[in-house]
Amino acid sequence: MQYATHYDVGDRKRTDGINEDSVAITVFEDGHRDGYLGPSNPPEHEGDTAGGDGESRGEGDGEIRDDDDDEADGAADRSGADAGGREPPSTRSAATFALADGAGGHEAGDVASYIASTVIPEHLAGTAVRAARSDPAAFDVSLESPCPDPPRAADIESAVAEAIVAAHREIVAYAAETGNQAHTTVVAGVCVGGRLHYGWVGDSRAYVINAAREGIDRLTADHAVVERLRDAGEIDEVEALVHPRGNEITRALGGTGREDPETATVEVETRTVPLYAEDVVLVTSDGLVDAQTEAAKLHEWYLDADRDAEMANVVRDRAITDDEVRDCVLGAASIDAAAADLTALANDRGGKDNLSTVLFRDGTLPETPADPPARSVNARPAVEDRQTLLGETD
Repeated sequence: MQYATHYDVGDRKRTDGINEDSVAITVFEDGHRDGYLGPSNPPEHEGDTAGGDGESRGEGDGEIRDDDDDEADGAADRSGADAGGREPPSTRSAATFALADGAGGHEAGDVASYIASTVIPEHLAGTAVRAARSDPAAFDVSLESPCPDPPRAADIESAVAEAIVAAHREIVAYAAETGNQAHTTVVAGVCVGGRLHYGWVGDSRAYVINAAREGIDRLTADHAVVERLRDAGEIDEVEALVHPRGNEITRALGGTGREDPETATVEVETRTVPLYAEDVVLVTSDGLVDAQTEAAKLHEWYLDADRDAEMANVVRDRAITDDEVRDCVLGAASIDAAAADLTALANDRGGKDNLSTVLFRDGTLPETPADPPARSVNARPAVEDRQTLLGETD
């Protein structure tokens, strides 16, 4: 698995802004080797190793981590056996990730996001490793002691929701102890066995960009005022790009500290989608899609023009659309380059807010099928994957 993280305070906040974002990703590489194949049989990926783990925390300006420099379309050689009939080294990966965007300016959003990005991976690490080691037969390994049964998608989604609620309670406890309001959004999850199990609260987003079909699917729905207005049909897609209430969220982790930290809870939305070799998963704070500093003016112009098509095109050109995000990722030379390019794009459009991103992909997964299932958050998931949880724990 390859991954990259990137953080930037944003051009508008560069002189006096604070870091309210925090990210974490931990990758567990489970590998098996038949022995050294010689220099004529290199690993499938540069830097491929027999196993190990890595962690990246995006707390510094412009921090990037990437396991290798393969092209962003995931086109590493997956041709199977080599000319001598030997199968290439087999690997599989499991990863946990969390991206949090603190709310409230100079209150305690930075603390809230830090707590979320540390508590959640700690809670999910065991889930990821147990899922990864549940099938030793994939490496032709036989164990006398049985491995754990593979967890169901619903089980992992429940673990994600419980981890997010655990972070919520720690943030509430901090707020109660200090008297500071502390809120943050979060997107977090587990990637294992060719499936992405994830949950979110707030308006940070997850996308999957697929090079084989040159498409982008938005995997999350914002818990935000603008999303509600759009769902109700009160505003259109163009207005949503530049609406003056674009910074108002309807759900977040944390609070004022008036709740009991032992029982505090938050509603966590969860889903599971399949992943393929040509996919890049992008997790981002709203600093990407909400970068335009002239949004209020553009919104006024659009309404004054009676929402005509010409003005709609002006708004789309100046805002950052999902299609533009797709083109940026697919056009980059590597996923670390994509992370940097997304930051540059946001700053070019105004850099209104902090921006943090996590990108990852696994080129060892099966290739994209000819008729893949719909993965957009608006698509109806398969019955066995359909799960929306209230993340309350005992």
